[in-house]
Amino acid sequence: MSNDLQVATLAGGCFWCLEAVFDELGGVVSVESGYCGGTLPNPTYRQVCDGDTGHAEAVQVAFDPQVISFRDLLAVFFTVHDPTSLNRQGADVGSQYRSAVFYHDEEQRMIADQVMREVQAAGLWEAPLVTELTRFEVFYTAEEYHQEYFANYPNQPYCRAVVAPKVAKFRKMHLEKLKRKP
Repeated sequence: MSNDLQVATLAGGCFWCLEAVFDELGGVVSVESGYCGGTLPNPTYRQVCDGDTGHAEAVQVAFDPQVISFRDLLAVFFTVHDPTSLNRQGADVGSQYRSAVFYHDEEQRMIADQVMREVQAAGLWEAPLVTELTRFEVFYTAEEYHQEYFANYPNQPYCRAVVAPKVAKFRKMHLEKLKRKP
């Protein structure tokens, strides 16, 4: 594994879902749930859920580019959430559940822009993408109980009804990219 890790910051609805998926992806070293894209410094979960902070629930993914590329992370990202649904994912509604790629440098911006055009052109989704492509500014780590939520609470009703099906879909679609086979 390379010592030159890179970071991707992505929002696609509930951060529990994204964290659970990216945790299983080969080349991913760590995933943190948190908040990004808003104006309030150090927001709490309750403040973000109220929808007034401008933050999205997001994950910050540290990955080894020798094992998995930023492009490959985005390929997974665009299949495990609905990037055509403005400010919502399923029953989760509000700008905190928006789809966003917070790029860390110009190369990430260019790759994300290209991948988004490719996803749109491929017709993976019937509606147009509404994913924001926004320069990364700051990431606030969510409260400790949100970290590894699905791993720690797999039988919690939301995890069983929402997170588990997304993880199962991810495993089926990206089996070759898993750290370990289920």
